[in-house]
Amino acid sequence: MSTNWKDFRKNLNLSPEEEEIINLEKSLIAAVVEAREQSGLTQKQLSELCGIKQPVIARLESAVHSPQINSMIRILRPLGYTLAVVKEEPAPR
Repeated sequence: MSTNWKDFRKNLNLSPEEEEIINLEKSLIAAVVEAREQSGLTQKQLSELCGIKQPVIARLESAVHSPQINSMIRILRPLGYTLAVVKEEPAPR
């Protein structure tokens, strides 16, 4: 029996907090990919600059694994970026 992603995801019964974490990770990964592409670098070139193997970068970019903070910092640094903690604005009511 074939299941599409939306049906599969519904069956996971994720909490709103878990959904928020997934969305944050997706946004972070998309930002890394965009920064790499805007820098005109391939995954291999970025790998050489940050010292993280290209397959690890590929897995990160395809969201196979959740990104580790230390890896993200090492990847972002040669692209001219860093991570920051910012206060969230309360959601409008």
